[in-house]
Amino acid sequence: MAKDSAVELEVGHRTVRVSNPDRVYFPARGETKLDLARYYLAVGDGIVRALRERPCMLHRFPSGVAGEKVHQKRVPNGAPSWLETVRVHFPRFGRYADELCVTELAHVVWAVQMSTVEFHPWNSRRADTERPDEWRIDLDPMPECGFGTVRRVAHVAHEILDELGIRGWPKTSGGSGMHVYVRIEPRWGFADVRRAALAFAREVERRAPDEVTTTWWRKDRDPKKLFVDYNQNARDHTIASAYSVRGVPEALVSTPIRWDEVDTVAPRECTIATVPARFAELGDLHAGIDDVAYSLEPLLEWADRDGLEAEDS
Repeated sequence: MAKDSAVELEVGHRTVRVSNPDRVYFPARGETKLDLARYYLAVGDGIVRALRERPCMLHRFPSGVAGEKVHQKRVPNGAPSWLETVRVHFPRFGRYADELCVTELAHVVWAVQMSTVEFHPWNSRRADTERPDEWRIDLDPMPECGFGTVRRVAHVAHEILDELGIRGWPKTSGGSGMHVYVRIEPRWGFADVRRAALAFAREVERRAPDEVTTTWWRKDRDPKKLFVDYNQNARDHTIASAYSVRGVPEALVSTPIRWDEVDTVAPRECTIATVPARFAELGDLHAGIDDVAYSLEPLLEWADRDGLEAEDS
C-alpha cells in the first residue's frame, strides 16, 4: 500500500475517507489506522450507544500511540456538514466549545480519520448538558493494588447496588481498573451527582476498609488500596467510554462484561483484535442500559446522613 494512499469506507449511508490507512498506531501489536477504523465498525452499535447525544472529547494520536497525545474538545473547521456537535460552556475560562456529538457510526469513523483513538464522553446529553443521566463508579487501583482487589471491590459495589434496587453495568477500564455505569434520572446537577457518588464510595469503603480508600489527595492514599474515584462525576470530567480503544501500545479496549465475568475477565486480552469476535458472539452487553433510569434520592439521603457537602471540583 502506498504511503499516501487512502481508502473509502461505507458507513451506513455515508462514505468516509481514511487517509494513511497503513500508519501503525499500536506498535506492540502492529495494528494500523485502518485496523482501528475497522474495529469501530465491528462494534458499531455498542460504541454509538455509549456515545449517543453526549458531548465528547477526543484523544487524538496523529502519529500513533507512541507519539504525542492531543486532547481535543472543539470540532475543527472544515468538518463535514453532516457531523453533529453540541455547544458546552467552560465557566472557569469563560469559553464555549462545539464538541462532537455522536448520533451515527460515521461520526465515529470520521473521528478515527482525524487520528482519534479514545472517546471520552460527558455523563450528560445535549438535551440538557447540565443534568447528567449517567453515574459512573470508577474503581481505580493504586500502584501496589492488584487486580484481585479490583474484582473483590467490584463485588462489594454490586452488592450495594442490589440492595438499592439499582442495576449497574460493568466494564473493564482498558487499564488496571474497572468501571460500573448506572443510568439515572436527569434531575440533578453535577454537584449532586458527585455528592451521591461520594456517598456510595464511602459505603464501599465502610464495607471493605482494608482494601478501599476515598482519600482525595493521591499522595495521602495507601498505595496498596483501591480508590473509588467519585470525582469522575464532576462537571467536564470524562473517562473512556464502553468500547473505546485506549491509547496504549497493546490496543486495549474498555470492554463491557457481565457481572459473572468479574472473577474471570482478563483485561489485557480485551483488544481491538479480540473484542470484535466477542461482540459478534455476545452482542452489546450494555444494550439494555437505557431501559431504566434510577433515582439518586437514596444516595443523597446517605450524603445528608454523612454530612457531605454539595461541592463540585
